[in-house]
Amino acid sequence: MDTVVTEIAPDIYRLSTFVDEANLTMNQFLVDGDEPLLFHTGYRALFPSVSDALARVIPLDRLRWITFGHVEADECGSMNSWLEVAPSAEVAHGAIACFVQVADLADRPPRPLQDGEVLETGSRRLRHIDTPHVPHAWDACLMFEETTSTLLCGDLFTAFGKMPATTSDDLVGPALAAEDLGHPTGLTPVLAPTIRALADLKPRTLAPMHASAYDGDCGTALDDLADAYATRFAAAVEEAAGGRTQSD
Repeated sequence: MDTVVTEIAPDIYRLSTFVDEANLTMNQFLVDGDEPLLFHTGYRALFPSVSDALARVIPLDRLRWITFGHVEADECGSMNSWLEVAPSAEVAHGAIACFVQVADLADRPPRPLQDGEVLETGSRRLRHIDTPHVPHAWDACLMFEETTSTLLCGDLFTAFGKMPATTSDDLVGPALAAEDLGHPTGLTPVLAPTIRALADLKPRTLAPMHASAYDGDCGTALDDLADAYATRFAAAVEEAAGGRTQSD
């Protein structure tokens, strides 16, 4: 497998591997600086390719922070491999995830992050944002790089297929098509409001895990995604209410 490196914003690098059998792009993001941070680790099987790619940007042993959107194999499967090659690195994640899972899974104790807490890589500031169950998982979270206004948005906007490193084309249509295939997103009352709150951050770049980095109108893309999910949630509630009425 070939992992392609693209700088999507100053000091922020997309490390992208297309997995043919899944028809899915796997992206990790390196935020360089005095204390470099890796968002997503990738599967264990991808570690050789992804680590070779990262080593083209910085020496592996300079890595300081390892974090991810939630506990899932593609998000953190190679976490301990990264800890092995980067002796000074710490895993940082939301406090709930550290208590429930990460402290047991990681080979070194993780640093629990509170909602809104900031990690600094030097000139870059990454704000941890808890987003429980958005798009899925109790421990879900995102990171917002404040100085470049880059939203590391995890599984939001997931789309199937091989795609360019960056785009200003529509993200929402392909994401909804992927939703129709796999139904990965939890339809809950907080889903659309949480995504709209991300739009309020006014990001200039979106960095999804399974899609192109986006440099179009990011706020509108997030609002449109929120609207689509709000419609789907309302339909699901109506369908459930209809089912209860018939059974009664």
